[in-house]
Amino acid sequence: MEIEKKIQVQAAAHVNTVVMMETEWDLDTSLDEQTEYDQEDLAKVLIHNDDVTPMDFVVIILQRIFQLSPLEAEHVMITAHLNGLALVATLPLSEARKRVGKAHFAAQLEGYPLMFTIELA
Repeated sequence: MEIEKKIQVQAAAHVNTVVMMETEWDLDTSLDEQTEYDQEDLAKVLIHNDDVTPMDFVVIILQRIFQLSPLEAEHVMITAHLNGLALVATLPLSEARKRVGKAHFAAQLEGYPLMFTIELA
């Protein structure tokens, strides 16, 4: 009986070690991804006002693609409407390009001239 307990304790310790090693490896991977973003240039995503794209559509794009809250999305939309231009977000350059591409594609599918631009921060 005592030998069986020792084997069980050793087996449990081995399992915990393996799990801890996998967890540490996973954490290292996420840190590597974060480091890549940290080294990348930041970019400002700007939205331009137009007289064609419906305000509701703009808010939906800002929420779904740029992950703004409903209140933030409405604020950005109104700011662009009143001033002609508004800051949407500051993101790593590659992420900014990806999201702007998605937003332009979605607007084109609906036939709207919605326009975003990117400036280095």
